[in-house]
Amino acid sequence: MFTGLVAAVGRIVNVEPLPGGEQAGVRLDIDAASLDLGDVGIGDSIAVQGACMTVIALPAPGRFHVDVSQESLSRTVGLHAPGEVNLEKSLCVGDQIGGHLVSGHVDGLGTVVRFAPVGESRELVIRVPRDLARYLAYKGSVTVNGISLTVNRVADDADGCEISINVIPHTQAVTTLRNVQAGDKVNIEIDTIARYVERMLNLPGAQGR
Repeated sequence: MFTGLVAAVGRIVNVEPLPGGEQAGVRLDIDAASLDLGDVGIGDSIAVQGACMTVIALPAPGRFHVDVSQESLSRTVGLHAPGEVNLEKSLCVGDQIGGHLVSGHVDGLGTVVRFAPVGESRELVIRVPRDLARYLAYKGSVTVNGISLTVNRVADDADGCEISINVIPHTQAVTTLRNVQAGDKVNIEIDTIARYVERMLNLPGAQGR
């Protein structure tokens, strides 16, 4: 589990195809930048651009490797080529939860419609596909590229919805949101609580309880 509070912006410095042909995934060599890897071991989890990845090697100080399956590559963005990525180590018991509970399982992709200044902050508007739209609510939580954010507006339509998010200058400065432009795809993870609410409401016989 994670909190959606990005600890560092690292960089994918190399992408190496894994053996197995077109259906194989890739191995990422990641420079962790300011993320402390002193307590990280092989098999530990790190969220990379919002996707939970398993550390498979620590080749040098401040560097780690993860393997990304083709399935994960097909459902995410930002993991297929060198570039900046948001990083967060998994929670330990007793850690402060400053964002919200994040699993690191990307549910789908959104499309940035607008990212423009509004006062001292910026408004981030994202189009979300229909299958995820039902999980998003005013003042609810959503994870975008691994960042815990609060939804300020939801506008539904036949194809899904558009959500509006206020991004303060600090968040933009310390995450990969500083690189985002209209038209970009972003990784979306819905709030875990919303999953359970839907399950409870749709369980056969639940309406009569």
